[in-house]
Amino acid sequence: MKGASDLSGSIGTTLLRRHIGRWFTVLRESAGISQDAAARELQRGSSTIWRIEAGDERIRFRDVDVHAMCTLYAVSPETRARLLNLTKETREAPKRAWWHDYTESALPAWFGLYVSLEDSAAMIRQYEPESVPGLLQVRSYAETVTRLPVGLLTEEQIAHRVRVRMERQALLTSPRPPHLRAMLNEAVLHRMVGGPEVMAQQLQHLLAITERHSVAVQVIPYSAGAHSGMNSAFSFLAFPNAPLSADPVEPPLVYVDTLTGALYLNKADEVRAYDLVWDDLENRALDESASRDVIREALEAITSGQPDRRDVAQE
Repeated sequence: MKGASDLSGSIGTTLLRRHIGRWFTVLRESAGISQDAAARELQRGSSTIWRIEAGDERIRFRDVDVHAMCTLYAVSPETRARLLNLTKETREAPKRAWWHDYTESALPAWFGLYVSLEDSAAMIRQYEPESVPGLLQVRSYAETVTRLPVGLLTEEQIAHRVRVRMERQALLTSPRPPHLRAMLNEAVLHRMVGGPEVMAQQLQHLLAITERHSVAVQVIPYSAGAHSGMNSAFSFLAFPNAPLSADPVEPPLVYVDTLTGALYLNKADEVRAYDLVWDDLENRALDESASRDVIREALEAITSGQPDRRDVAQE
């Protein structure tokens, strides 16, 4: 089993707490005990039992409480030992995650949650119809798109959000990076965000970052016609397994961003719907090699000063 510092660094204490909470919920329900009844037997408030099962960060998961719940729920010695090991990990005061410095001021709450989840993901799948995904943006590109719509954010808010976006990209060069698979609508390569210089820098970065084994970018060509991704951009997050378990520390979820909020979708039918969308995109996308060729063509058109062949075709 990994040491405490390794564990908290790879899956995040927040997710581990939620995983533990789900364990206690299943064990209580399997024992046929309600939350109120458990609270009475354990001489704790009902709200405390709720917080335990929710993985609330205010719960310390003391060994004496873990033993008491395991006894009440009549769990096996193996399960008791596993829960004692897992809850011990949450008390090791892990290093504060970088994004905690931003979530209360620079980021809206609905996006702060996504950043914490992204920081713990094992696999990130993203589809973008209009722009390069945030994890793959260069600073000048990020500054341009963050300013839109004009008047929504102050200069200070723009600067903070761009800084967070750049900080997030450290995920891709970490010792244990998540595997990022990005699907881009071909229009993303030809939309002149920030002008030719910015766009050239962005396309060069895409070619460079996809040299990494953990990053893959595929392009949905115009010739693909209608496809399932036309409804909206989305991110699909999958998480690593919990220690000593074949189950992920958090169920997979889909994140759909909006201008003023976000959707977090994790019901089985919701996740399956986006799995089907992703399958359709994979079937229509160029492979990684052909996608790099298309990116390179777009870059060469910009750096040579030649008009985009698509613009010529429309004249």
